[in-house]
Amino acid sequence: MLKVYCYDRCSTCKKALKWLKENEIEHEVIDIKLDHPDKETLQEYYAASGLPLKRLFNTSGNSYRGLGLSKKLPEMSEDEQLALLASDGMLVKRPLAVGDGFVLTGFAEAEWAAKLK
Repeated sequence: MLKVYCYDRCSTCKKALKWLKENEIEHEVIDIKLDHPDKETLQEYYAASGLPLKRLFNTSGNSYRGLGLSKKLPEMSEDEQLALLASDGMLVKRPLAVGDGFVLTGFAEAEWAAKLK
């Protein structure tokens, strides 16, 4: 079943969940703030996503900006970045949809439709 990590106050997450419901796509919602993925799980998601690691970060979030990560990330190893992502669910790009063999970050309707319909 599709896992969707969301934050209940995030408008993009709300759009994604509405789209999933309208398209009758079965999914499990996980609160990313309370039950965020651990480092090993994030490593798996990163590998499955095929994306640069920076794309797993919520670059517009308060946590990201507050920690000054735009300047720090380039100097950090992948292992350090994954550990940081695992330390705070609010650093993870959301919604984060995880299916069988794929990971989607953020909500782009066309991209989600291509993978899920």
